[in-house]
Amino acid sequence: MPEFQSVIISWYQENKRDLPWRRTKNPYFIWLSEVILQQTRVVQGMSYFEKFLKKYPKIEILAAADEQEVLATWQGLGYYSRARNLHATAKQITNNFNGIFPSDHQEILKLKGIGEYTAAAIAAFAFDKAHAVVDGNVFRVLSRVFNLNIPIDSTEGKKQFTYLANELLDKNHPALFNQAIMEFGALQCVPGTPNCEICPLLYQCEAFKSKTVTLLPVKKVKTKIRNRYFLYFVQFNPQNQTLLLRQKTENDIWKNMFEFPKIEFDSTEKMQEFCGQNMDKILKTSTEYKHILSHQHLYAQFILCSDLSIFQLEDCIEIQMSELGSYPLPRLIDRFLEQNQDFLMEKP
Repeated sequence: MPEFQSVIISWYQENKRDLPWRRTKNPYFIWLSEVILQQTRVVQGMSYFEKFLKKYPKIEILAAADEQEVLATWQGLGYYSRARNLHATAKQITNNFNGIFPSDHQEILKLKGIGEYTAAAIAAFAFDKAHAVVDGNVFRVLSRVFNLNIPIDSTEGKKQFTYLANELLDKNHPALFNQAIMEFGALQCVPGTPNCEICPLLYQCEAFKSKTVTLLPVKKVKTKIRNRYFLYFVQFNPQNQTLLLRQKTENDIWKNMFEFPKIEFDSTEKMQEFCGQNMDKILKTSTEYKHILSHQHLYAQFILCSDLSIFQLEDCIEIQMSELGSYPLPRLIDRFLEQNQDFLMEKP
C-alpha cells in the first residue's frame, strides 16, 4: 500500500491539472464543483462553475435565489433535478446550519441530493477527513490494478471497491491521495485502450499481466433506453417579437422548466402520420432533432402551424423574445433556437 500511494501521489504532482476547486477548502465551492462535474466534463464544467460562483458567491445567496433563476443558470447541463437539489440543500444549510456547511460525513449525507460519493468528496477535500472518494475513475483504476471482475454496479461490487479504496487511502493525506487516484483514472488509466507502456503502475497492474485491461471494469446492468417522440409547435409573432411557451409541471424530465407546446407520440411513424393528416394546417417543419439523456433518447420536430386547435394551449404564456434568457429552457429547445433564427423570422 505505501508503494501504491507514493506512485499515485508522485504521478499526480507531476501531471495534475490546475483546477479552481483544487485551490480551495471552501466546502460550498467543492460541493458545487462535484455536482457540476457529475453532469459534464471538466472543460465544459469550468465555465458553469465560474458562472455559478459569480452569480451565487455564497451559499446564502444561492438559497435566496428563485428556483427558475437557478434552473436558467444551470441550463445546458441537463438532469435538472440536480439543480433543484442544489438549491434545496443551500436552503437546508442556510436554515439549519446558519449557512455553515457541516463537516461531519454523516451530517453531510443527510443533506438533500448528496450521496456517498459526494459526501466523501466534501469530507476529504474540504475537511481532510479520511474517506475514500470512489468515482468512475477510481473504479476503473482499482479494477485494473487488482484485476477485479466483480460488477461495479452491483451492491457487492460497490461494497468491495469502497472497502479496497479505504484500505489504500493515505489516511494522513486523504485529500491529496483522493485527488491523485481520481486524476490518474481521468488522464492515465482511461477508458478503452490506455497507454499502458508509460504507466507507472505497469508492473503492479494485474490486468496488464492478464491482458484484461480493455475488459475492465465490468458492469452488470445495461441501462434500458426509452425512445420518445415529440412534435413541438412554435408560435413566434415577428410584429411584437413574442413567443409562446408553457411551463412543465408534471413529474417528468425538465420539471418546472419552459418549452413549446407539444404532442408526444409512440413512434416516428405515428408522428409522421399525424403530420400527414394535418398537412393543410402545418406551414413549416424543421429537421428532426435527436437529444440523448441518460435513460431516454428524444426525437423531436418543430413546426409552424396555422390551426392552433390541434395543440392544447390553455396553459401557455406569451413572452417577449428579449426576456427569453430569464426562462429556463431544456437544452433541446435552446439548441433549436440557436440554430433556427431563420425558422422564426422567415414567413412560411
